[in-house]
Amino acid sequence: MTDQKASEPLGQSPDTTVVVSRSVSQSVKDVWKTLVTPQGSEALLGPGGVLAIRGHTWQAEDGTYGVVRSFHPLEQIRFSWHAADEAPKTLVDLQLLSDGANGTVLELRHEQIPDDADSDEIARRWEGALAKLAEAS
Repeated sequence: MTDQKASEPLGQSPDTTVVVSRSVSQSVKDVWKTLVTPQGSEALLGPGGVLAIRGHTWQAEDGTYGVVRSFHPLEQIRFSWHAADEAPKTLVDLQLLSDGANGTVLELRHEQIPDDADSDEIARRWEGALAKLAEAS
């Protein structure tokens, strides 16, 4: 896990980016096939969350919600993530990277997190989600 500060634009406080990754022994193709199933989507987003094509709105039972911003099969999915209606808009980018013939590295970047947010808690959330996704694959 890496927690880093983004560049600070003039007149604004810096945002935080949380990066977590996990290696799995399944191929990119197998991990992607799992990710786009209801079980894989829920592993990442929580119960009720469903990932689909670009522009699709999702909402999990815990109240988190967002919109799929980018959908590149076997490579990447990017979605907005809101903890609640009053929460700031943040972005999550999940990359699937080949790690040899039969392995995959899942790299998740959660960007534009307000500086006052609990980045350690956010990192734990995504580490748990990647672990569930790995188990589902």
